[in-house]
Amino acid sequence: MRRQDTGSSSVSASASTKKTGSVEPTAAASSTASGAAESTALGSGSAAATSGGPAAASSGASGSKTRGSSKTAKKSSAATSIDPRLPAGGVEMVTPAPTAVAQYYKIGDYVTFAWNYTSLSVTPSYIDVIATCSSNSEAYTIAANMSVAPTGAVTWDTSLDATGVAPLLTDEYTLVIYDAAKGISATPAAGYLSTYEQFTFGMYIPQAYTPLSDFICATCSGALSDTERQTLKFLFGMAMITVLSFTWFAGGFGVF
Repeated sequence: MRRQDTGSSSVSASASTKKTGSVEPTAAASSTASGAAESTALGSGSAAATSGGPAAASSGASGSKTRGSSKTAKKSSAATSIDPRLPAGGVEMVTPAPTAVAQYYKIGDYVTFAWNYTSLSVTPSYIDVIATCSSNSEAYTIAANMSVAPTGAVTWDTSLDATGVAPLLTDEYTLVIYDAAKGISATPAAGYLSTYEQFTFGMYIPQAYTPLSDFICATCSGALSDTERQTLKFLFGMAMITVLSFTWFAGGFGVF
């Protein structure tokens, strides 16, 4: 009787062990499945975040670029919006004064020019200042890419152009001021600086010193050469001889 009870207990224990073993794999499988599901969910979240990130960034960048372009367009439109009825910008000389008489400068000296701008709505970034001479068709650079100020001024060292390939001549010159970005032949436009070339001046080369005793005035009445003086003496002498001869001849015939 005892042996049978023991066997029955062993069978029951075995059956219990088998049942427990079958439960443990099921729990493990369930745990594995749960972990896989969590991983899948996390992966989906990352994918969603990844796909949403660039799109959102791209959308933000596009929006920013659009706003920037809009601001630039508005600014550009405002900068170039000028009433076409306005006159073109110009220059008014300060030095020398507009009321001054004709100006003549000695080649080799420093020459100063100053001016104000008129009717200028758009200020040029840089200007060029040159002097032109029609006799030799040359342009002499006084200032290049000069910054713009309310009153412009430049000093020209004429000694730098006194010699060279095209030396300065004793002649008349024209001062030219223009927008460096547009060029000297740019068409005048409302509010923009137009090419200025209304001021003319003379330049001369000084002559060497001549002593007063050797000086001859080409336009003076007393500037006669030795030959001219001898000719006048001869004519005056012949006239006297003629008058005296006629008087003697007439007296011999009792005319006087």
